[in-house]
Amino acid sequence: MAENRNDKSKSFLVQGSILAIAGVITKLIGAVYRVPLVNILGDEGMGYYGIAFQIYSIALTLTSYSLPLAVSKLVSARVARGEYKNSYRVFRGAMTFAIFVSGLVGALIFFGADFIADQIMSLKLSAYALRVLAPCILIVAVLGVLRGFFQGNGSMIPTAVSQVVEQIVNAAVSIAGAYLLFRVGMEAAEVRGNDSYGAAYAAAGGTLGTVIGAVSALLFLFLVFIGFKKILKRKMRRDRGHRRERYQRIFRILLITIAPVILSSTVYNLCGVIDNSMFTKIMSVQGHKENEYAALIGILNGKYDTLVNVPISIAYSLGASLIPAIVTAAQTGSRRQVHSKIQLVTRFNMMIAIPCAAGFIVLAEPLLDLLFFTQDNKIGGLMLQLGALSVVFYCLSTVTNAVLQGLDNMMAPVKNAAISIVLYTISLFIMLVVFQWGIYAVVLSRIVFSGSTSILNAHSLRIQIGYVQEQRKTFIIPSIASVIMGIAAMTVHLLFELFSSTQIATLAALPVAVIVYAVALVMLGGINEEEMYEMPKGALLVRICRKAGLFR
Repeated sequence: MAENRNDKSKSFLVQGSILAIAGVITKLIGAVYRVPLVNILGDEGMGYYGIAFQIYSIALTLTSYSLPLAVSKLVSARVARGEYKNSYRVFRGAMTFAIFVSGLVGALIFFGADFIADQIMSLKLSAYALRVLAPCILIVAVLGVLRGFFQGNGSMIPTAVSQVVEQIVNAAVSIAGAYLLFRVGMEAAEVRGNDSYGAAYAAAGGTLGTVIGAVSALLFLFLVFIGFKKILKRKMRRDRGHRRERYQRIFRILLITIAPVILSSTVYNLCGVIDNSMFTKIMSVQGHKENEYAALIGILNGKYDTLVNVPISIAYSLGASLIPAIVTAAQTGSRRQVHSKIQLVTRFNMMIAIPCAAGFIVLAEPLLDLLFFTQDNKIGGLMLQLGALSVVFYCLSTVTNAVLQGLDNMMAPVKNAAISIVLYTISLFIMLVVFQWGIYAVVLSRIVFSGSTSILNAHSLRIQIGYVQEQRKTFIIPSIASVIMGIAAMTVHLLFELFSSTQIATLAALPVAVIVYAVALVMLGGINEEEMYEMPKGALLVRICRKAGLFR
């Protein structure tokens, strides 16, 4: 039995790692293609691009982001009971919901793009990019249902591969689209006597990659689904369910499940729209020109978010993989198993998030210079240093949100995020109006939001299941190891910068940082042999650590 539990634990972590690795790959591709994209669009173009994506993200939150988690949760609950026919009926019901709701929202965004861009976001030229993104809302909703169905059946591979396919196509089409439409935009700029049209058209071209990328991922998952139906039919013949769930009941359960997730995700993702909208309106009132604050928004969305989202995407992937495992453990009534899975994912998450935050503090501007070498990165570098702490809090709150949803406490994340967003909005207003910190106010206020959400979620978990996160191995040791790593990385960077470029110094410092952190983490007792075996390639890692004499 113990061996079986270890196998399941290892499988759970490996499945989560598959999504996490795919998340890292997609973010790396995103970071790489952002370099030529930012060079084509410029900071102003990235401003229009970013504003359009904020509205698009809220639309996806209302129609799509909740679907993979919700469908995964409902499907895995039925698969755990051997009710394969009912799990398929959940899939069909979710697909109907997705097509109807996302189609409606997509149409509203498409026809209301001018009003949203001008009246709500105070950047009217972002309407071009927003209109291109509108059809993608329907595509991504269908994509989300398919991904949730596969995850609910215990396979993260289709989701992981589709994410990589989507991002590769997105990268290629975004660059080509931005370049071609920039040229068209410059012709329009000459006719209309406004140079900003070049940046606005280029932003619309850049968003075209998102649409074509999503279509490519959908085609891939559709082909996988056709192949999977043969396996599904065999499982359905072994169905242990005594009754078929009616679609009316499935829709009701789906809505009950999705509504709180949508509320939670919407509130959670409102930050981007609130800070962009408040920032642009207040900057406008304070007498700044549209192209000036569009450029600052471009730095925030194009540079800062590109780096910060890498560790957060890992947290999201681990959280998504945690939902079916939490549901299954909760079905057995084993509180100990639930606690074990939460602790495993949170510790693994913090082992990545904390050193990433330390790296952003120590190598903020050099990292941006490595990726965006044609730009002035002083403002972006300071933003990255100031906002580094939010990486830890966002990663933590993302996982705890998933845990609470998996435990059927759907309203706790909504309530916690709502309280946090009130605190966030107040702090943002004070920083923008009273202290006039400009774009830095946006970054600092996100720490308030993510930190508050993490604390409130931890409190909810303690009340519901008595869970209290272990501190020493989860936070203290990774923090100490990250400080050692930061000192080593900074030293190597300074030494190499004496006789080479900043880019070469950064490339030399990064692998040193990774090695020093890993060694420090093991030597300080942050992870032991038994825990390392549960990680992907754990046996190989244990052999390396033994040969190096790292285990105490």
